[in-house]
Order: sequence, then C-alpha cells, then structure tokens
Amino acid sequence: MKTILVTGATGQIGVELTQALLERYGGDKVIATDYNNQPHNGWPQTSHFFRLDVRDATTLNEIVENYQCDTIFHLASLLSAVAETKPLEAWDININGLLNVLEVARTHRCSVFFPSSVGAFGPEAPSFDTPQDSLQRPKTLYGITKVSGELLCDYYYHRFGVDTRGLRYPGLISNKALPGGGTTDYAVDIFYAAVKNRHYDCFLRADTQLDMMYMPDAIAAAIKLMAADRASLRHRNAFNVTAMSITPEQLADEIQNHLPDFTMTYTVDPLRQAIADSWPRHMNDSAARNEWGWLPQYDLAAMVKDMLIQIATRENGLNRGCYAAG
Repeated sequence: MKTILVTGATGQIGVELTQALLERYGGDKVIATDYNNQPHNGWPQTSHFFRLDVRDATTLNEIVENYQCDTIFHLASLLSAVAETKPLEAWDININGLLNVLEVARTHRCSVFFPSSVGAFGPEAPSFDTPQDSLQRPKTLYGITKVSGELLCDYYYHRFGVDTRGLRYPGLISNKALPGGGTTDYAVDIFYAAVKNRHYDCFLRADTQLDMMYMPDAIAAAIKLMAADRASLRHRNAFNVTAMSITPEQLADEIQNHLPDFTMTYTVDPLRQAIADSWPRHMNDSAARNEWGWLPQYDLAAMVKDMLIQIATRENGLNRGCYAAG
C-alpha cells in the first residue's frame, strides 16, 4: 500500500483503523475523511483530514487523484438501527457512496476494502455455524445494503479487475469510539455503565446470542486481509470473521467477575430485538482462517478485562492495576 484513503474515519471502526494505519505506514501515507467537519477529541494525529460526503463523486475523485491513493478502506455507512429509521438515506449513503468508491477505484486502479456484516444474512440462513457461502435474505435495509455491497464488489472485481476485499463483521466492541446506531451497541454501552454506575439496562433479551469481536481483532483482520496474497483468496466479498458468540447475560456475568456489585436489567427495544433475532448466532469463519490465516487474539475474558481497564483509566482516572488480577 502506497497511499491509503479511509472514508468514515471518525466512526467506530475508522478511529482505530486510522490510528493503526498511521502507526504502520506513517502520517504522509494515510488520508482520513469523514462527513463530520472536524475529528473529535482523541483523534489520531495526521496531517491529512478532509470533510467528505461519499455521495460527492467529484470531491472523492479529486482526493484520490491529488494524493495518488492506491488503497481505499471504505467505512462510511449508516448502521443497522439508524438505517431502519432512515431507509432512503441509508440506501443513498451505503450503496451510492460505495458505487462512487468503486468507480474511483476502477479509474485509478485502487484496491478497496468493504466491511460487510453478520446482518447480511437473514433468518433463513443456518443460525449456528453459518457457512461462508449461505442463503442471504436479510430482513433489514442495512442487511440489504450489505448484500448489495458484496455483490457490487464482486462485480467490479470480475468485470473490471478492481481488487475488492471484505469482511462480514460481527458486533464490534471498542473502548475508543462510542457506538453509532448498531444493534449490538449494548456490548459497548454496558462497560461505560458498569464503570460509572455499576448498573446497565439492556435493550436486548438476556439470551440473545450473537457473534462479537473486540476492535483490536477487527482492525488486525482488515489490515491482514488487505495485505494477503491475492492468489490465496478464493472468496473476496466478504469473509465471515468472528471471535466469540455470547449473550448479554454471559457478558454481564463476566463483568461481575471484576465488578461484583454490577447489576443488569432488561428493557427490550422491539426494533433492535427484531433485528438481532434475524441474524445468525454464530458464523463459521473457516474460509478466512484457511485462505489468509485469520485468528482472533481476544476471547470474552480477555476482552472484558481490557475494556474495563481502558474505560476505568480514561473515565474515572483509576489505577490501571485495579482490575489487573480479575
């Protein structure tokens, strides 16, 4: 990778991916963009940040051309719960934005990373051990845009030779960026509530089992996939990846191992519960493991321990060692 463009760079994935790319390739090699005018506090230091609406094909093309970008990590999108309340806007951003990226990539011979989602499956797909190649009939607008995105990326690869690659992410858990309207946001919110209030009111049922991944693994997977030998990739858009399959109740139990006075109640949000119920409980990610060596580093216990340390240190100024033995 020579020069890398990141769209949606101030989002939940974008913040940590941009930082990782800056550390690996240097500030002059990473061009960060987002719809927001200015990055928020704690944003990675970079000399190249631009406001970009991915629906603006002209500005997108100018940035790629001016900085001679050869790789695009396209993260800009509306997430699942927000997309259900703004379906037309979600289609416009998620699909027309992607089409603009693919067209620019075709013109300038860029590689493209596109994040798909467990939401690309629907209730007709096998719920447990969901295969890499399985029926995809999602019941949400978000899921429909992800399936469409996978197919568009495949089309541009086969028709125009654009080096497109992608991952079907599970729910992502981060301590650096707040959630942005996803169905699995509870798995981030719960940690802030646990540290601050020792209580969380969950919007999903206690037994709602879903795939999850800690953000450091999600970032490592994206970078590793884009660096993989293309000859080894039989699949491209997009690989199932996961690290743990858990319920809110299991997550709360693990937090209680560190914070015994933590409690959780449940006030179910019908919209997000319906979305979660339409998704697989666990994806089979053997294709990613076999084709480019995917292997997560964090299980539930390791993730919870690190999340509590990071959030407690930042939010309350607690000693980093206070959870170290948990």
